[in-house]
Amino acid sequence: MRKTLLRYSLHSDFIIYLIRILIGFSIGYFLYIKFPQYSATWALISIVLVISPDDKEATKIAIDRTKSNLIGSASGIIFYFTNLPQMWSMLLGIIASVAICKLLNILSVARTAMVALIIVVIHEQQLKSYIGALDRFACVTIGCVIGLLVTLCTSYLIKRLREQYALEIPKE
Repeated sequence: MRKTLLRYSLHSDFIIYLIRILIGFSIGYFLYIKFPQYSATWALISIVLVISPDDKEATKIAIDRTKSNLIGSASGIIFYFTNLPQMWSMLLGIIASVAICKLLNILSVARTAMVALIIVVIHEQQLKSYIGALDRFACVTIGCVIGLLVTLCTSYLIKRLREQYALEIPKE
């Protein structure tokens, strides 16, 4: 019974995804509560964006989404400092983010880059503070790293448990 439950859990994308999200969210929420002076909300959002429900390519997707988040938030900071009107900052930032994603062959996650860009540009245009832009960039980066580390650590643990209990990887 226990081995059957373990076999099901270790091969269920739903269970694995749920565990990853709960771990990542818990870490992000701890940061949110512990450091209220920072924009840890964006770390929480980034964690959720990076973790994938598809266990077969979870590591690759997490790495690609982390890259795209960094591209988008970095573009947001760059276009924040251009002092262009908000609409032009976002349009040019979107073009730059999508082009960089294309160059890095991660166009499938370019939406994540655009979300990060818009978060930085819109919010910072309202605050008129470069400190806020840097804070947002740092929080997005921390969230991406947390999501990536949760994915990598759980993938390693799942692999070890599958080996320990001689559970074969499902073929599809």
